Amino acid sequence: MSVNVNTVYTTVLTILNKEQRGYLSPYEFNNLARQVQLEIFEKYFEDLNQYLRIPQTDVEHSDRTENLDERINIFRTSGQLNRIPATSSIPKHYMVPTTDNFFDSVEFHRMGTLSVEGTEIDRLGRSEFYNIRRSPLTAPSLDFPVYLYEKERIFIEPDVDATVGVNETEVDIDFIRKPIDPKWEYTEGVNGIYIWDMASSTDFELHPSEQTEIILKILLYSGVVIKDPSIMQTAMSLIQKQESEQKS
Repeated sequence: MSVNVNTVYTTVLTILNKEQRGYLSPYEFNNLARQVQLEIFEKYFEDLNQYLRIPQTDVEHSDRTENLDERINIFRTSGQLNRIPATSSIPKHYMVPTTDNFFDSVEFHRMGTLSVEGTEIDRLGRSEFYNIRRSPLTAPSLDFPVYLYEKERIFIEPDVDATVGVNETEVDIDFIRKPIDPKWEYTEGVNGIYIWDMASSTDFELHPSEQTEIILKILLYSGVVIKDPSIMQTAMSLIQKQESEQKS
């Protein structure tokens, strides 16, 4: 499930060249494509928070929360935390995975659920994490483990290895990965003409329904690159209209 990067690029070029308004090079397009994909991706979480506060229809395929959740699902995955031994200055901790359970290289983006031996680990703030251990009644256990996440490190209490009695207990994590950067790759043909290299290119990882918004947002930024305010104004108007219709 993706948006073809060549379709987007050729559409953008067609619109820009229709009135001889300028040209967007592959290098410029790839930079804009990466930025636009991240913007749309980040907006999913803001929109989801907003939709959860609004009653949704029970008509099939029309529930906005479910539709948005489907788009986010593309980036949901799972893996095991990477164990980092203690040093003289930092206690034993864990790092988020760089490879998921499907053996794909991933870039971590948002924390999901952590669990050990099938038990969910509760996330606490710094003061709660350190204070909860002071009382025997509230001290973490394998039945009620807790963790602190800061500076990209994950600290878990109790020490799951010591509690379970093995050296390398697996700590599982469900998380949202970052989308892979889209890229329009090419080879140079006669007279320096760019020819799309499909094998080396990377499509947008967004849901196919996002194709129109991707094109509009790239056009918006293209107006800045080629210094044409009219393109910016037209693209912004269409984006605002589309967002208004989606939320009305």
